[in-house]
Amino acid sequence: MKNKMIAGAFIMALFSLAACSSITVTTDYDKTVDFSKYKTFEYYGWTDESDKILNRFDKERIESAFGEELKKRNLKYVKEDGQLVVSLYIVVDQKTSTTAYTNHYGMGPYGGYGYGYGAGWGWGGGSSTTTYSDHDYLVGTLVLDVFDKKTKGLVWQGVGQKTVNENPDKREKNVEKLAAAILKDFPIKIVE
Repeated sequence: MKNKMIAGAFIMALFSLAACSSITVTTDYDKTVDFSKYKTFEYYGWTDESDKILNRFDKERIESAFGEELKKRNLKYVKEDGQLVVSLYIVVDQKTSTTAYTNHYGMGPYGGYGYGYGAGWGWGGGSSTTTYSDHDYLVGTLVLDVFDKKTKGLVWQGVGQKTVNENPDKREKNVEKLAAAILKDFPIKIVE
């Protein structure tokens, strides 16, 4: 049942990743590669069949958003024999954070037994109570790997990660923002 809940939230995770102000993006690439030589790309597909929990519409939205971002960089999509091969991977992890709150109940500097009695330097009884709260949350991660078709080597990778905030109303726009955020530092810049 827990896996079904995670899978159900998986789609929400993807679309909530796109709030760019709080998305964490990391990229890395092979600095010896001349990216200006690439003119075409193709899709390899979804690594480890991570798309199995996505419906057809969500899957198409994601692929289309990344395709549009690559086209803005003068890369042409081809069904096969592309110079670059693009692979996508998505996962949602369930995490738990624990917070602690401590209340201090003291009896005052005079011990609480009246005014003016006692030494006044911290004497008196007191107690503390610490309450612990566990908070479950989901972290969604989307990975875009780009390979050189000829060498079969990884030439670029972008990873977007964000805590899930379920809001299905803005899926299409959020996916576009997500793709733009992940590809922001791609070595081939957008052609105006």
